[in-house]
Amino acid sequence: MQLTLHTDYALRLMIQLAMRAPQRLTLEEVARAYGISKNHLTKVAQTLTEHGLIRSVRGRGGGLELACDPETVTAGAVVRMTEENLNLVECFSSQRNTCPITPACRLKQTLGRALNAFLDELDKVTLADLAEPRGELMALLAQHAKQAESPPSDPRGSKA
Repeated sequence: MQLTLHTDYALRLMIQLAMRAPQRLTLEEVARAYGISKNHLTKVAQTLTEHGLIRSVRGRGGGLELACDPETVTAGAVVRMTEENLNLVECFSSQRNTCPITPACRLKQTLGRALNAFLDELDKVTLADLAEPRGELMALLAQHAKQAESPPSDPRGSKA
């Protein structure tokens, strides 16, 4: 199973907001810290705003902030909100299923249990849990942003 980039970025955004709460962050700051597309992150922020997890504050000093308690929101909840389709295989969808063995097939049941176990594990972890170790995570993001800003070195060395 692979989560979409939308969900991946949603989790990253929520982790960074939880690490920096109650501070507000701009989309540019988050995109730069992770080295990801600001345009894609904008769509992610819209989804999280629609679900009431984050708030967008306009104007000077504005930005994104948590609109929820990071102790009460689980990674599983974020995944369920942001993944459009958790159908691991075709037979999970009654509208699209064309498999003739579905009524007797054990694969659907097995994969269903596996998906539930996956989501159950994510439900055990809150955003607050994911935002730790805060100091180390913040240092890693700062280091990544700094490396992304520095011009690449010439591997051939300089000749003057």
